[in-house]
Amino acid sequence: MSTPGDAQNRDEVQDGEESQVEDVQASAAQSGSEDQSGDDAKSRGDAKSHGAAVGLQGDKITIRGGIPLVGRIELKGAKNLVTKAMVAALLGESPSVLKDVPNISDVRIVRGLLGVHGVKITDGEEPGDLILDPANVESAHFADIDAHAGSSRIPILFCGPLLHRLGEAFIPDLGGCRIGDRPIDYHLEVLRKFGAVVEKQPSGIRMSAPNGLKGAKVELPYPSVGATEQVLLTAVRAEGITELKGAAIEPEIMDLINILQKMGAIITVDTDRVIRIEGVDRLEGYQHRALFDRNEAASWAAAALATEGDIFVGGARQPEMVTFLNVFRKVGGAFDIHDDGIRFYHPGGELKPVIIETDVHPGFMTDWQQPLVIALTKAHGVSIVHETVYEQRFGFVDALVEMGATIQIHKECLGGQACRFGQRNFNHSAVITGPTKLHGADIEVPDLRGGFSHLIAALSADGTSTVSNVGIISRGYENFITKLQLLGADFDLEG
Repeated sequence: MSTPGDAQNRDEVQDGEESQVEDVQASAAQSGSEDQSGDDAKSRGDAKSHGAAVGLQGDKITIRGGIPLVGRIELKGAKNLVTKAMVAALLGESPSVLKDVPNISDVRIVRGLLGVHGVKITDGEEPGDLILDPANVESAHFADIDAHAGSSRIPILFCGPLLHRLGEAFIPDLGGCRIGDRPIDYHLEVLRKFGAVVEKQPSGIRMSAPNGLKGAKVELPYPSVGATEQVLLTAVRAEGITELKGAAIEPEIMDLINILQKMGAIITVDTDRVIRIEGVDRLEGYQHRALFDRNEAASWAAAALATEGDIFVGGARQPEMVTFLNVFRKVGGAFDIHDDGIRFYHPGGELKPVIIETDVHPGFMTDWQQPLVIALTKAHGVSIVHETVYEQRFGFVDALVEMGATIQIHKECLGGQACRFGQRNFNHSAVITGPTKLHGADIEVPDLRGGFSHLIAALSADGTSTVSNVGIISRGYENFITKLQLLGADFDLEG
């Protein structure tokens, strides 16, 4: 079994969970410079461990910018799907086979967590194939869970499956990127609705299900990806019917539903964000090829535009990227749809300013705005980005301003309707005035998407930049160093 702790995940697990603003502000007010330096040191340590997990031989890149990225790269499965699909294997009574699993550190973390719970994981015949055998699921010690979880929030999603298999679960402390508050309390409340007994202990949180888990009615105040995943993974084997209102319907959620249906689950999705799950007594293993990573595809598309390059992203598909493709075209980018991927390129001419408002699917994804902001610094005019999913996603902008970008951050809701962060003292709107020339600088990666955005900025800038903490990028971008080499980037990777 596990042992106490507290956790959760996103894509990161909690896309836009309702924020506990007062707690965040009180905590921030009490934090001194020593706490900040401690956080920075931990962040650097986490970055190195993420990179080391996938064989990255350094944590700092010196980039000589101004060279268009040209070539072809290949995608594997979505980070925001494969980690949840791996957890779903806990629910089966037979082995599962998951294909196109990327070699990223978040996958390594989940692999370790499954391992300490007795799941046997072996590599399949093809690169990216994983075979997950849950025949001997067992309790794990808290220290083992904590050691493997690291900065990941995924352990919270283990709770439903473990309560079904073992009757109890423990979870360690939360981690993840510092892009906004992602409280665990709502996850715990959801589990209580199914009949879980939650006991907070000094070493973490222990859960039990003395009477088993029962179907429940759950209504989300916001279509949270993490909470939707929690309900799905818990409800499929709960006794009775579960009705989830206000569910997230991201492609990764729909692909997780596909996997659970293959296992024997009965799940219906209505057009009004209502998902109904009829609990079943038994689920079998699955065989599934993971949905491609649309966040990585958009990141490379933005890199092609910002560097005036031409990148073919193998494995990318149009249906899951329609909203991004529309904005990409409005900015002045061009793309060609092929059976085996999408070609993204700068067709020449001036880039145009746009107004973007992030939203849950089918809106413009929060993960897409950060890479695209780099291209918007080169657009002729004023662009506005209104972030409505995470309240603290513009931390990466400081480095861009240092590199010569003209970006102003505002607390007001700009460019669209008022959102839940309005009047709450969060800097969640950005005004980008261009075109501006970026120049080289020393940059420290703050989080996953912001980190890749800093790479794009350095690649498109005049002169030399040094980007440190790049191990964080290994959380969600497979073999990004090799891909940069394939695209002709001029850089050195240092220790």
